[in-house]
Amino acid sequence: MKRELGIARCGLACCLCSENEICNGCTSGHCPEKDWCENRKCSIEKGIEHCYECDEDCKKGLLSKIKPYAFTQFVKRYSESYLLDCLEKNEKRGVLYHRNGIIGDYDKFDDVEELIDFILNEQERIKDI
Repeated sequence: MKRELGIARCGLACCLCSENEICNGCTSGHCPEKDWCENRKCSIEKGIEHCYECDEDCKKGLLSKIKPYAFTQFVKRYSESYLLDCLEKNEKRGVLYHRNGIIGDYDKFDDVEELIDFILNEQERIKDI
């Protein structure tokens, strides 16, 4: 985990991305997707660094997908630091952000609240197995 890369503007976990060898995260300005990223454009226009700083309940761009939307909601409720703590603990216990290509263990959810619960409680589930 490259904790210093943190969470992308849209909520994706730059810190766990398998692409972070060629990308230093969207806040670096060197993201290869920066020209088409709707969330980057919107947050820059609003003068904020992350979508979780916005008061709107937006599902534009990548926020239309469960994982970045849930991560954004998690940060709004708990903090970016706590999300990073949970992701790091889960990674150490075998939860993968990317398993096949860009699909990983956090992508198997259709419900935002179930994913947030997984992030918070995965370490407890693993102890019970």
